[in-house]
Amino acid sequence: MAVFGFKMRAMTILWPAFLMAGVLEMLVFALVDPGSLHWFGGAPVPLSSTGIYTVAFFVFWGVIAVAGALTRLLEGEPEHINREGASGAFRH
Repeated sequence: MAVFGFKMRAMTILWPAFLMAGVLEMLVFALVDPGSLHWFGGAPVPLSSTGIYTVAFFVFWGVIAVAGALTRLLEGEPEHINREGASGAFRH
């Protein structure tokens, strides 16, 4: 039962993050051409357009998922978190 609960909590964070990463990807690359990206020193990014899309999607997904996990952590009740520790915030 505990595994099902963890999977459910993980999916409540990861699935919306996945969807929003897709939306963010569309918005960013509607304005930015991946072929024209350069590093700060001026060298072009040595990835294909598909590679840039892929890396950007996973970065967006990770950042949004971390934000969702932090929100889940911070929405916990203080008494429960103090009693159970930080991991207890995910079990309410």
